[in-house]
Amino acid sequence: MSGCPVAKNGETAATSAPLPAAAGTCPYKHDRTQSGNESTKSEMPLNSELPPNQKPSPGQTKLLSTHRVKSSIPRGDAKDESDAETWQYPSQQMFYNAMKRKGYSPREEDMDSVVAIHNAVNERTWYEILKWEKAHCEQCPAPKLLRFKGRPADLSPKARFLGMLGYELPFDRHDWVVDRCGEHVRYVIDYYSGAPDPDSPKPVAVHIDARPALDSAGAVFDRFKRFVLGTSSTENKAD
Repeated sequence: MSGCPVAKNGETAATSAPLPAAAGTCPYKHDRTQSGNESTKSEMPLNSELPPNQKPSPGQTKLLSTHRVKSSIPRGDAKDESDAETWQYPSQQMFYNAMKRKGYSPREEDMDSVVAIHNAVNERTWYEILKWEKAHCEQCPAPKLLRFKGRPADLSPKARFLGMLGYELPFDRHDWVVDRCGEHVRYVIDYYSGAPDPDSPKPVAVHIDARPALDSAGAVFDRFKRFVLGTSSTENKAD
């Protein structure tokens, strides 16, 4: 990648399928807490992927695809040239197994749409992060995703404050750590469900609020600059 990091392949992949009920929530059962305790970069694991499980689950009636799609998101944890250059998304079978393991009752026929929407939302998340990283393109024209962690049970301080004001709480939260050419920057991402449009066949909107965590270098200045310039992101959809 050359130049400032806003690449066309960061755009969200299109999907025309309706959003299945299971896709509106993260496939984790949890009790949401409002402690607001923030994990530091050093406390986050390498990533929150489990070893791939491509075997059919007990009681499964249909074969699901085990093909894993390559994302556009460059890996920052590659040890050598043999490692994949970009992160891979879970296959339909892996996603189905994860939902079963966490107590959900997914339908095999929904997995194609569920995985497509999951992938599209992650691509859009990276695109939103790249918009922040653009301010540092001279320092680092090719940032990479080093590690990530799903934190569906933890409200970010911003989400907790907005909730106190009566706003809807996010249905999920992720922390992504970006390798900015040797400098590690943690991003907090809150995902909000949008209301479906009864007159449109498009999927339910997903609002993505991605911003650098305040414990990352330069985050306060970056946030202030975006606030002053009025360039905060607007509603993002899964299509």
